[in-house]
Amino acid sequence: MMTVNLNSLWFIILIIPGLIGQSYAKQDGLTSLDCKLDGLHPFLIITYKNITIAADKITIPHSERVTVRCRELGRYKLIGDPFLQCRNGEWNNKPPSCLPTTSISNYSENAPPTILFGLPTGSAAIEPSGALAVFPGSILHLECLFARQLGNPEWTWTSTFRQYLTGWAIAASEKDWKYRLSIYYVKNQDSGVYTCSTPKGLTNSIRIHVIDLHCPTLTVASPMISRIQGTRMGHKAEFECPDGYRLEGPQRLNCQYNGKWSSEVPHCEPILCPQINVTNPRLQVLAYNNTVGGRASFDCMWGNNLIGEATIICRDDGKWSSPPPHCFQIICRLPAIPKNTKIIEDRSSSGKKRVRVKKVGSLLRFACLPSHQLIGEASIICMENGTWSHDPPQCEVRCPYPGDPPHGKIAPLKFWYKPEDTIQVTCSPGYVTPLEPVKRPTCRENGMWSGPPPPCRSYRDV
Repeated sequence: MMTVNLNSLWFIILIIPGLIGQSYAKQDGLTSLDCKLDGLHPFLIITYKNITIAADKITIPHSERVTVRCRELGRYKLIGDPFLQCRNGEWNNKPPSCLPTTSISNYSENAPPTILFGLPTGSAAIEPSGALAVFPGSILHLECLFARQLGNPEWTWTSTFRQYLTGWAIAASEKDWKYRLSIYYVKNQDSGVYTCSTPKGLTNSIRIHVIDLHCPTLTVASPMISRIQGTRMGHKAEFECPDGYRLEGPQRLNCQYNGKWSSEVPHCEPILCPQINVTNPRLQVLAYNNTVGGRASFDCMWGNNLIGEATIICRDDGKWSSPPPHCFQIICRLPAIPKNTKIIEDRSSSGKKRVRVKKVGSLLRFACLPSHQLIGEASIICMENGTWSHDPPQCEVRCPYPGDPPHGKIAPLKFWYKPEDTIQVTCSPGYVTPLEPVKRPTCRENGMWSGPPPPCRSYRDV
């Protein structure tokens, strides 16, 4: 069975933020109080003079009224009066609200039941008040959504025309949560309120209004392609344009509850992407075509870097796939200088420092402060992509090689020693270190040795 969801077909859903307020307006030299829509419950839809409106764009004159319904028919229960009338700057009723039902409340037995509708044949539309307008002869199923394990809900109705079949759906995927009421080949006398009640007495209702309405025949101009279902209330018409054209207007029209189409018939406009004006003297246009599928190709003059897409395409929505690119001179900005590291500056003939932005091929040289070792590349080069060939080197604290004492050698032998490293002296044959205990020299955190290497003395002098 095909279920047709018309909740999204008939009205643009608008969320109305804020509060209900009032404003003053002058008419014919007199001052009257109008009512301002500053906002309602977030799940409400407002209709004024058959038009769905946004609250920040409308002020309702005195004696006029608006119609209110919940955003999704049957999924929310309207609490309050669906009609609001402006009377001397105040609304005649408290603004209604929307209460979530079982399908939104995880099928809680403490929520009113959800009521959905299906149309195996026929058509229907949703009226501003939330009533369901049904075309005569349609087959209508009303689905009361409730967990079967919690008991059986009950359908009641105000129509006295006939009795209706009710019961749990048969399909395996529906039999545990859909309690159905079926109206076959609806007639005008089937109009009325249909209410589903849960075992706890919670209710939700849907008003059925059977009405025979037709919308005017649509006239479609070439080259637009159309698929028109018909002109009965609830029928729809869909439109599209061939390649190279843009649809101006809505893609879908619906024959509404009032016998009018939801909008004017759209038309097709040729698609052209905007003209590209090149203002950067470094940017060159190699090819240009602004029709759908056309391309614009760019390049930069020598010594400049192209930022963006070298080729952009005119899309079928009349927009380029990307903005035109830009050309910038390729430079490398000075990197962050690590601690204890310094740059060996180049200087001009006047002795002043040169600009601290380097061009491609520029060389940047580094050195370390005393008692530090350079780890990494001592020189880095600005490359064609605007980055440096290497990261700046690091300078780490080190103690220098202290030198071998006369007639001895230091172990271990290194160019640089890390803090906490120690050394010992091995004397040549015939020579020895002092007999009294001597503490090994240690590399300190400041890059200085704790003491000199112990001397080697002739054993004859010991």
